Amino acid sequence: MGHEVEAVLKARGHGVSARIDKTPGVGDACEISSEILRASQAVIEFSLPDGVVDHIRAYAAAGLPAVVGTTGWDDRRTEAKTIVEGYQAALVHGTNFSLGAQMFFQLVEKTAAMIADLPEYDIMVTEWHHKMKKDSPSGTALTTADRIMRNLPRKTEINTGRIDREIRENELHVASVRGGAIPGIHQVLLDSAADSLEIRHTARNRSGLALGAVLAAEWVAARPQAGFVDVEEFARQYFSGISR
Repeated sequence: MGHEVEAVLKARGHGVSARIDKTPGVGDACEISSEILRASQAVIEFSLPDGVVDHIRAYAAAGLPAVVGTTGWDDRRTEAKTIVEGYQAALVHGTNFSLGAQMFFQLVEKTAAMIADLPEYDIMVTEWHHKMKKDSPSGTALTTADRIMRNLPRKTEINTGRIDREIRENELHVASVRGGAIPGIHQVLLDSAADSLEIRHTARNRSGLALGAVLAAEWVAARPQAGFVDVEEFARQYFSGISR
C-alpha cells in the first residue's frame, strides 16, 4: 500500500516528506519523529494495528491531519476518538478507502432500505480474497453487513460461520472464500422466488484504495479541526461535492 499511495501522491502533484517502515532500509525512517511530523502537511497510514493508537496520539499532538486505513483496532476506537477530539485535531479512518467500494456501500444501503417492506426478498453477503489474507470475513464484508442492518430492521444478527441448520429470519449470513490471488470481491445478493438481484464490487488491485486515501488526505488537510471522521462521512461529502 505504501508504494501505491506514493505513486498516487506523485501523480497528483504532491511531495512525500518521509516514508516510515519498521524494516531497516525500506523507508526513510523506522519510527515517527517530531522532525518528520513538522515537515509534513498530512499523514497516510496503512500499518499493523498494535501501534495505531500511539501513532494517532503523535499526529494529533502535532496538529497533523491524518488518514488511517489500518484495520483491526476497533476495540480502541473510542480511545482514539477521545485523543483526536481532545487535541481538536482531524483524522479520517475506515476499513476501505476505495471510492468504488464506497459507491458499493451506498448502493447496498439504498437497496436494503427498498426491501424493508418486502419480506419476499432475502439478502446475503459473500466475499472472496486471495489465499494470503489473514482475516475472515474481511473488514469490508463486515462494513457491508453493518450497512444492510442499519437499513433493514428484520436483520439483527450477523452469522459468519458454517450453518448446519435452517437460517433464522433475523440472521444475515456473511460467507467468505479464500484462495488464489483474488484482490477482493464483495457481493450482496437479494433473492426471491421470482427473481434475484446482485450488487458486486470487484477490486483489480490496490490502486483504488490508494487514490481514495490520498483524496481523503487532501480533504482532511483542508479541514484541520474536522475531528474523528469515518471514511463513510468523507465519501458522502466528497460525492455530494461532485454532484453539485
